[in-house]
Amino acid sequence: MTTVPPTASTSSFDALPVAPAPAIRFDLRLILALVAVYVIWGSTYYAMRVAVHGLPPMLMGAIRFVVAGVVLLGIARLRGAPWPTARHWLMSIPVGVLFFVGGNGLVAVAVTSIDSAVAAVVCATMPLWAALIATFTGERPAGREWLGLAAGFAGVVVLVGGVSAGGEPLHMVLLILSPLAWALGSILSRRLPLPDGLTAASLQMTTGGVALGAVALLRGEWFVAGAPGEAWLALLYLAVFGSLIAFSAFAWLLRNTRPSLATSYAYVNPAIAVLIGAILGGEVLGASTLAATGLIVAAVALVVSARQK
Repeated sequence: MTTVPPTASTSSFDALPVAPAPAIRFDLRLILALVAVYVIWGSTYYAMRVAVHGLPPMLMGAIRFVVAGVVLLGIARLRGAPWPTARHWLMSIPVGVLFFVGGNGLVAVAVTSIDSAVAAVVCATMPLWAALIATFTGERPAGREWLGLAAGFAGVVVLVGGVSAGGEPLHMVLLILSPLAWALGSILSRRLPLPDGLTAASLQMTTGGVALGAVALLRGEWFVAGAPGEAWLALLYLAVFGSLIAFSAFAWLLRNTRPSLATSYAYVNPAIAVLIGAILGGEVLGASTLAATGLIVAAVALVVSARQK
């Protein structure tokens, strides 16, 4: 009896399954969502500056967030979310006030005399304030966070002391208080019994927008006859792109990506805002603005990466 030596067709190796080479996959949704939170949110500072040069700042914000909040609530209901209870509405009021009166309304007032790039750089300190406030709730910052906090506040000092910041001194104070209010609202929103998903955001926008309207009336704001068309277009852009599209993209990122990637907008927006302000608005990028931008972006990157770890 003779044996037949194995040929190439009868080799035992040929019987093994061959795994295909891994393909590189690009998720178009991920790319579009990142572009939205990076570019759109980075551009809202300049759009806000255009809007407030023709419309009263607080009243402009009231229209923006009431409209966006109502539309977002309708979207949530169409997706099967239950109607929010009276308690949900009540618990949303303090968060909405902190987010949209303190966090956004103060910025709108400030950019009537301060460049949009400067506003974006100062607002980028929000994660630094949040990390500092967390120390009073028992969350001790790590060494990297302390380094980031020091660098971030140094950047604010450089920016405030620089001649390129410009603007009225009171407006600069309001601008610095804005990210502090947003940080307080972020911390409070995690401790209050709020509904899930888009419903919570819609309630916060709506209640915050109503509060902005009340503040506008107390300030004596009203629409000026003959407001330029570009101001209305900027308001439309803020409501549709800034509040609806970009926020929906951010919510999708939170559900489908790593937190460090979803929150990376915090240190990308200032760079985008600085470029847009310089290209479209002719804003002067002084040495102190550039130095402060570098310090604050690096500081936020340190704090965010340390907290994600």
